[in-house]
Amino acid sequence: MVDNKILILPVTRIEGHAQITIYLNDDDTVKEAHFKVTDFRGFEKFTEGRPFYEMPSITSRACGICPVSHLLASAKACDQIVGIDPPKTAVKLRRLIHMGQMIQSHALNFFHLSSPDLLLGFDSNPTQRNIFGLIEREPELAMRGIRLRKFGQDIIEKVAGKKIHSSEWIQPGGAKWPLTQERATYLRDSLPKALDATQKTLNMYKQMLDGLQEEVTNFGNFPTYYMGLVTPNGNLEHYDGQLRIIDPNGAPAIECIEPTKYPDIIGEAIEPWSYMKFPYFRNIGYPNGVYRVGPLARLNIASHCGTPLADEALGEFKKIGKNSPVQSTFHYHYARLIEILFCIENTKRLLTDPDIQSEHISAKAFVNNTEGIGIAEAPRGTLIHHYKVDPQGMVTWNNMIIATEHNNLAYNMAITQVAKKYVKKRELHEGMLNRVEAVIRAFDPCLSCATHAIGHMPIDIQLVATDGTLLDHKTR
Repeated sequence: MVDNKILILPVTRIEGHAQITIYLNDDDTVKEAHFKVTDFRGFEKFTEGRPFYEMPSITSRACGICPVSHLLASAKACDQIVGIDPPKTAVKLRRLIHMGQMIQSHALNFFHLSSPDLLLGFDSNPTQRNIFGLIEREPELAMRGIRLRKFGQDIIEKVAGKKIHSSEWIQPGGAKWPLTQERATYLRDSLPKALDATQKTLNMYKQMLDGLQEEVTNFGNFPTYYMGLVTPNGNLEHYDGQLRIIDPNGAPAIECIEPTKYPDIIGEAIEPWSYMKFPYFRNIGYPNGVYRVGPLARLNIASHCGTPLADEALGEFKKIGKNSPVQSTFHYHYARLIEILFCIENTKRLLTDPDIQSEHISAKAFVNNTEGIGIAEAPRGTLIHHYKVDPQGMVTWNNMIIATEHNNLAYNMAITQVAKKYVKKRELHEGMLNRVEAVIRAFDPCLSCATHAIGHMPIDIQLVATDGTLLDHKTR
């Protein structure tokens, strides 16, 4: 605690580095809270001057949790630059590794990062409230998480050669090698255990919800717009499709436009206290044009999932909203489990597709267009890669809107709501602050690849004595 601020530094059990600053009124009540991303990487700038075909490999290094999402969005942008559509088997294989990406990333958040709060309690001993405490208390649940994450990573490895940064496999116009019979059989044989683990966990979570209603009510529970990709008939989509935005009541605000038109609907703002950009819905303006992306948003905007078990689960999920969007950020956990179920069903469908082992997986060309936009749904939401190149294929301009960034305005609204509900300066204890962190975990930000704000380069240095007194404070 420093003067009229409470600092949570670092925010724990998330991917990347951040702090939360809670600002207090004169009467010690909470005024507002800021989610501050504290590191800068700047992929947009240092990729300028690189050949376009290197972009999937370079940009996938932005993140070790969801590199496949960057590979796919980047490859789709490069597909546009060369002006060709990949063969159908290449698209199916890309979709398959994307299913693996979703499964392993969602499993990481739910089982390893968030479940310690849900199962052990938000006020439990922080030395036990972690994956090791979960293993001790709920070994079967922890093992399910390990199996699911392994299954997702196995999909990526069997298709693309490596579990992380498998950029050698993908290329503009398709992919470099097909899926072998041996590897396809291995994945098909692994499906039943993955499905069983998902269904058991989903059923367990639904039973737990009655005891978590206080958190459901207070963890980022407010109306916003929602954005994501859908199929032409409005189904849940992760790899391709059109952009849909619904308003807080569930009515279409933007109905299925081509993703290449994203600059017409999304603006990008910056603030001097964070390295992460603040995207907003242009029709409303900044800062009121708040929208959310990710699992909760995708289920809110989708009419159906398109697979039997996930459609049944989606029907139950939508009852929470009573014909309106499900607004509580806490339900990202619920949505994440439904998406794992959807991805496992899709994995089975793809692995039994007669075309999946075809060797016709690549089409080759060079620069036919000087601009390309690739959009895919990363685990955390809509991921945008937008490149401009010269006639020789060298990148002259790059804009990336990372999935995590879309939720930036909502992060600050959510932590402010939670802090106002739980944080009391005169009786401050660790569990209060953990709840503020927990609402961020529900969003599941991935900050390593989301630190791209350009224009302000804020440095905030605080010199604090051992008794907590602020001795000096410098900003730039």
